[in-house]
Amino acid sequence: MNPDVPDIPRRRKEDQSPRRLRKGLYILPSLFTTANIAAGYYAILQVTHATLAEPWHFDNAAKAIGFAVLFDGLDGRIARLTKTSSDFGRELDSLADVITFGVAPAMLAWMWGFRMLPAESLGLLYARLVQVGAIISFLFLMAGTSRLARFNITTNPQPSNPGRPGKKYFVGMPIPAGAGVIAAVVHFSGGEPIAFWYTAVVWMLMMVAVGYLMVSTWRFYSFKDIDFRNRQPFRLIILFGGLFAAIWFFSQWVLFLIALLYMFSGVVWRLQWMFRRKRNPPPPAYKEASLTS
Repeated sequence: MNPDVPDIPRRRKEDQSPRRLRKGLYILPSLFTTANIAAGYYAILQVTHATLAEPWHFDNAAKAIGFAVLFDGLDGRIARLTKTSSDFGRELDSLADVITFGVAPAMLAWMWGFRMLPAESLGLLYARLVQVGAIISFLFLMAGTSRLARFNITTNPQPSNPGRPGKKYFVGMPIPAGAGVIAAVVHFSGGEPIAFWYTAVVWMLMMVAVGYLMVSTWRFYSFKDIDFRNRQPFRLIILFGGLFAAIWFFSQWVLFLIALLYMFSGVVWRLQWMFRRKRNPPPPAYKEASLTS
């Protein structure tokens, strides 16, 4: 063989190896999305098997939704780190979110909060609560689905309260957070279903609030500006290590507080914007331009 002639077949084979590895990386985010779907399916199965004698099925469903929230965050993070985002991955992720964070928590909220109420002691009120609870659960599902649809078609969402729009904030509470609130409350109770009609009414109002926050234009922190590639991530390691340890030993209280704090964070930011707007009204020229336009 002439040494001056390049080895073309070997060079082509070496060039194809990184391409194959690159294509193989695209499956990593989809694997976490598949785990998301599996967790949602498992949660639905647990809800259908739950009875008054076995409330731990509700707790298992809530835990599955909690793990799905983790998987949902990891698939997007991995796609961004490996630069393997694709239209197929985004569509698959949206469909997975409808199942896991829409259908599963809606079924869990209805069965745990309304269907398992004591029918003997409530009488006719039981039937009304079950019917209204089914409607509220459906509205929660529609709110979450609408939130996903708006997120998919919006290229540059603008929050209606102050702050620079971008990757730092979500416009409206994301559907995984809404499902996380439902799951955290159920897990906090250990799966024991609601037993009193007034508690069911409070649960109903809470679901309405969560649904409204999902379709609102209020801002919620997205955690996307956290850089894990920082050269000195010691603070993040200590923070996440302490958080995981707290969840491991005190999951009921810690997850419950995290879910409620995140839920009310958007309300707090909204109230701050309202007070600032009253104290610092826009100039007259801005008002006149707004009226003429």
